[in-house]
Amino acid sequence: MNNEKQEIIVTDVQIPFISMVVLMVKMAIASIPALFILTMLGGIFSGLFGSIFR
Repeated sequence: MNNEKQEIIVTDVQIPFISMVVLMVKMAIASIPALFILTMLGGIFSGLFGSIFR
């Protein structure tokens, strides 16, 4: 088995416009729950640090 490291450079990726739009919409929809989770965690940590350093 060949264990040598091979480097690959991607120079061009052709994606149809509609597929790119669909991908970006999916990413935007997926970011909504992530933003909600991060907001909740930020509120928890803010409350903890606020009560500690008050």
